[in-house]
Amino acid sequence: MASEETKPKKQRDEECIINGLPGELIERIFLKLPVSTLLRCTGVCEQWHKLIRDPQFVTSHLQDAPQCAVLFFPQESVSGEPHPADAILIDEAWSPSTYAVPVIGPDDFLCGSCNGLLVLYTKSSTLKVANFATGECLHLEKPVKNLRGDHFLFYNFGFHPLSKEYKITHFLGDPVVGSTRSHNNSRFSVIQVYTLGGEKWRDIKTPEALSLNCVKNSGAVNIDGTMCWLIEDMVANWQHAVMTFDLSGESFARIQLPATVHEDCAGGGPRRYWIREIDRKICIATAQACPSLPRRLVGMLQIWELENKTEQRWSLKYNIQYSPDYIPGPNLVHRNKIILQRRDGNLYSYELLGENFNTKLCKMANLLDFFPHKPDNMQSYICVKSLVRLDVYKKTAIARRPKQREGWELKKWEAWEHQLSDYEKLWTRLHEEEHEGIALAEHSSISFNGLLPRILDDAIRQDIGMKINKICPSLPDQQPRPLRRLNCVAQKQDRENLSARLENYSSIMKASREASKSIMSMILSAVENQRG
Repeated sequence: MASEETKPKKQRDEECIINGLPGELIERIFLKLPVSTLLRCTGVCEQWHKLIRDPQFVTSHLQDAPQCAVLFFPQESVSGEPHPADAILIDEAWSPSTYAVPVIGPDDFLCGSCNGLLVLYTKSSTLKVANFATGECLHLEKPVKNLRGDHFLFYNFGFHPLSKEYKITHFLGDPVVGSTRSHNNSRFSVIQVYTLGGEKWRDIKTPEALSLNCVKNSGAVNIDGTMCWLIEDMVANWQHAVMTFDLSGESFARIQLPATVHEDCAGGGPRRYWIREIDRKICIATAQACPSLPRRLVGMLQIWELENKTEQRWSLKYNIQYSPDYIPGPNLVHRNKIILQRRDGNLYSYELLGENFNTKLCKMANLLDFFPHKPDNMQSYICVKSLVRLDVYKKTAIARRPKQREGWELKKWEAWEHQLSDYEKLWTRLHEEEHEGIALAEHSSISFNGLLPRILDDAIRQDIGMKINKICPSLPDQQPRPLRRLNCVAQKQDRENLSARLENYSSIMKASREASKSIMSMILSAVENQRG
């Protein structure tokens, strides 16, 4: 009988216990596994690889995938020092992630998220589509090259459940007369659309010239294959309306906002509006701005939900008594808690409790300190980790490799990388010194124990022996350093841990040295007394 080592791999696979189970049962087991485990399973055998990469399995796995909140902080300069773009994942247990998302470069801007795919705006001539769970990336040509005044908020990303198509949209500012590259940053009459896997961008004319400032200030959301954003409507009570764009039929429609008249407080400034998504419903958040600081809010925060799209019927979902300082978006609610930012540089989650829509912010939890990133620049998306593949789109005509260096290869991030390297060297040096300190204390302990027999007084010898047992320092375990880059919050915590550990090591070694001196003094004194 052939041994296991001499059997062909195919025969061993066929005899595998799991592969002996019915195919439907194997699939049900795999549907419960996270993406990271499934990616490792693809290398086990051809049968598993074929099952996990099957488009139908990918779709089924996506339907039950647990949701997480992606908090994105764009690249910005604080006091002249550049800080790279970063993202924090908040899981179902409201625990922030530790490691940086590898597909996000230091200069990237997040435009949209759908089915585990991110669309990232780069300062080069390409957009980056990435699966943040698998690490797969695809670069696409922008619709207009070297466009002056272009902004990442003018791009959006969505998926239509019926056509099964992913589409990127771009609000193109109206051209400036006499210029081929400059476009108006206040109005647009064209939406450029690209279907992932297609050959080119297409121009879709809007029903009328619309405000780009509304898009920039209020945001846009994609819900069930429909992109929605606010437009100006000076006749309406709120002076705004919702414009929708169906990603499948590529048609426009207008939704009127509630007829309710707001009761603004006398000391407040102008009222602001944001379009947001909560539980896959179109929602409008509104609050008064501070007169002196337009980005800061005062008074109540109201959130209205579109109950019926056909009848254009709205209902007041939340009437929060104390409004936050900043409203993140496009998703501000995760697992029945609202995510809000405060001017103290911290991000909080609150439970929303109350009756008759009058809501109180209850059970506050501090999620993270995002300093030095600015609070009004943060974006929040509800996302999932998925197996959606991008390699099937890489042969399209507009898929390109970046022509210039990007990401951490850029020279301007060398100083940042050097600083991270210095911290790693400090950790390495600290671990070495801790090892040397323990070895030195153990050597001293052995030497002192060798001198104990020379002391004839039992009481003195026992007292010194007890002190010798306390010489060896009790230091924390030397955990291996992570190979992956830490995100901004974890980096800050890591630096604080390093500082605390250095201080702790210094005090422990100081106490060990003083104890050694005291023991040596006691031994010498005891020996001298015996000689006397």
